[in-house]
Order: sequence, then C-alpha cells, then structure tokens
Amino acid sequence: MLNIVILAAGEGKRMRSSLPKVLHTLAGKPLLEWVVQAAQGLANSQLYIVTGFASEQIHRQLSHLPVTWIEQVQRLGTGHALTQALPYFQEANDKVLILFGDIPLISQASLQLLLEKSATHDLSLATSLMTDPRGLGRVLRNAQGQVIGIVEEKDATPEQREINEVYAGIMLTTVAKLQTWLPQLSRDNAQKEYYLTDIVNIAGDEQCDIVGLPIPAGEVQGINDRVQLAALERQLQQQQVRQLMLSGVTVLDPARLDIRGDMDIANDVTLDINVILEGKVKIGAHSYIGPNVILRNVVLGEHSKVYANSVLEDAVIGNYCAIGPFARIRPGTHTQDHVKIGNFVEVKKTSIGHYSKVNHLSYIGDATIGHQVNVGAGTITCNFDGVDKHQTTIGDNAFIGSNSQLIAPVTIGEGATIGAGSTITRDAPSNALTLSRSKQETIKAWRKPAKRES
Repeated sequence: MLNIVILAAGEGKRMRSSLPKVLHTLAGKPLLEWVVQAAQGLANSQLYIVTGFASEQIHRQLSHLPVTWIEQVQRLGTGHALTQALPYFQEANDKVLILFGDIPLISQASLQLLLEKSATHDLSLATSLMTDPRGLGRVLRNAQGQVIGIVEEKDATPEQREINEVYAGIMLTTVAKLQTWLPQLSRDNAQKEYYLTDIVNIAGDEQCDIVGLPIPAGEVQGINDRVQLAALERQLQQQQVRQLMLSGVTVLDPARLDIRGDMDIANDVTLDINVILEGKVKIGAHSYIGPNVILRNVVLGEHSKVYANSVLEDAVIGNYCAIGPFARIRPGTHTQDHVKIGNFVEVKKTSIGHYSKVNHLSYIGDATIGHQVNVGAGTITCNFDGVDKHQTTIGDNAFIGSNSQLIAPVTIGEGATIGAGSTITRDAPSNALTLSRSKQETIKAWRKPAKRES
C-alpha cells in the first residue's frame, strides 16, 4: 500500500487573504486539487490531506475529492502535521509519499518515476536546480555527493544560501522510518516549529540510504504570494496553449488565450484573441471561436462559429451553427445542427431544432423550438409570472414576427405565423395567421406639449 499525504495546513500569510492558500486557483482550479489530481492516479494508494487553517472551508469546497481528511488542530510545523497522519497508516513496511498542497504542477509521471527509482532507498527526496532559490530549503551533500541533510533558508549560513539545489517538497520513505524519525524532531530553530526537513538530517546521522532525484523546476514551483501565483498562471497557460497548437489547433495569439479547465478540442479549430475556456469544453473540428468569447462547460459541434463577444455557459451547440456576435447562451440551451442565434440574443433552458433562427435582439427562455422556425427581432418568451416559470412550445416551420411577446404557457402550432407586434396569450393554431393589435388612430387636433414659461 502507498500512503500519500498532502500537507495543506498552512495559512499562507503572504497571500494576504482570508482564503486559505490551497484554495486559491490556478487556471480555474484550486491549488490543492491540482496536487490531488496528480497523486490519485498512482496505483494501490490511499490519499490523506492534512489541513489546519480554515479546515472546514477546505473540506466544504473540496468535499468531492476521494481523500481522508486529517486536521492539525495546533499548527506546529510540517513535521508536526505529518505526525497527525501516522495513526492512519496500517503496515510498517508501507511506503509514504509526502506532498505539499501549494506545489500544483507536479506531474503524475514524475511521481511515478520517483516511486520506481526509490524502491530500495530508506529516504528519497525530489530536488531541483533553481536559478533563484530564495526562500527554499537547500540540499546538503557530502564530498561524495550523497545527500546528508536539508537546511531551511532562515537557518542557513551565507555559504549554504549559495547552494542552488533545493528540496522540491516531495519525500518518500516508509511508515517504520517515520515512526522512528518524527518523534526525534525538535523546535530549536528560527521559526520554533517542527521541520519535516529535519528528518533528512536525522536519517543522515543514522547513515541511512538517502537519494535525491531531480524533478524539472517547472513542476515544483511553489506559491507563497499572488505574484508567484500570477507567474505560475502564465507558465501553465503557455504550456497548455503549446499543447493545443501541437495537436492541430490554431491559436491566433498564444499570449491571449486562457484555459481554466479540461479541454477536448479537435484539429483545425481556430481560437481568436482573448478567448476564455472554463470548466469542461469540447469543440468539434473546423469550428471557429471569435475574439473575446467565453465558453464555460460547453459542447460545440463541428464547423460551428461563435462570433465576437459572446458568452456560452452549460450549453450544447450542434454542427454548422452560428452564434453571435454579442450573444448570451445560458445554461440548459441545446441546439441541433444549422441553427443561427444572432446578435444581442439571450437564450436560456431552450432546445432549438435544425435550421431554426433567432437572429436579433430577442430573449428566449424555457422554450422548445422546432425545426426551420424563424423568430423575428425583438421577440421575447414571457416565461415568468412572478412565481413560476412556464414553457413556450413553437412547432416546426413556424414564423414569429418581430416584436412579439409570447406569454407562457403557450403553444405555437406547426406552420403558424405570428404577426409582428403581437402579444400572444393563447395557443396559436397550425398553418394560420395569429395576431393581436390595437386600432391605429391619428388625432389631428393633437398639439405637442410646450414648456411653460416661468
């Protein structure tokens, strides 16, 4: 059994936030969730997370994670945090992999490699060479190059601070070794805390077999403040955009695309500038996403176009569709193929059939629209009576004239025509013209009001 412990008890004071550091987001996902995602794919493992500051908030927001939560009630350092997990381990010979919740870009591949190369060692450390190691624990080696300890920067000598090999926040050992080493930790240091890194010094004194395995620096960048978070955000965005382009997606400006979720984007898709993709987004081949578009939990078919400044959320759009510009597609919208939703149109919780059009300045909510329907400019479905939402149904081949109000619940029959400017309060029969209009009058004796003189 592999016990994986993620330490996430710190407050993150340098973030200057009421939100615990591990809940700050990177590409739309909490930092801690990135680490869990990398770790949970490792075989035959049990995952534990040690929280301290704002534990209830973390548990509530990340309750969907398949982990065992452990609380560090009194926060006395990383060594003390790991001690809280010891009672949960079953077998002395089981391995323990220790991670940190604020190192989000560690990959499952690197963790797997660490496990494979560390099978026979008493203690294995992930290390990395940093051009700027400030704030990080330095790896100490003897003349033969063997790891003999780690020194935290606050306790390091000037010479030790010149070392650019750092402890990367990942450690692998056994339950038995931790049961021996953790009780030996002391708070005799600058921060008056039990440092987890001190077990490396203890292991070195015991002549244990310690190995330091290099991990790419880009995977072990920790986050202590919002400046570092923003820098890591840019780094991750560049990586994701590069992967998209290598898979056959055209990105017109790689510096102006934000990916904040899980993407499934086919080849020959074009993404224009300032596009934001959030949640789970799937885009079919040969589709085009225009500038300043936001897609959040959207499935978009092949050969479809979303024009500038449109926002789509929790929607499914078919093949060969055209959306926007300046369209708002709200949750529950589902279109079939060859649908046109034009400029300044808002659609919510509505299904739209093949070849139907809602071209201009309309609101369509809680509706079912058939095939080859034309909805004229300025049409609204009046779906809310102040208490409940009601359904509007429009049959195939219907024509809704401009500036019409459809007062739900109401059904417009197949092939029906609604005259422009009508307010429809009762069902309209198929293949007939239905309209409602007040009498037009001209009052010849009318005079425009004049402003009174004071």
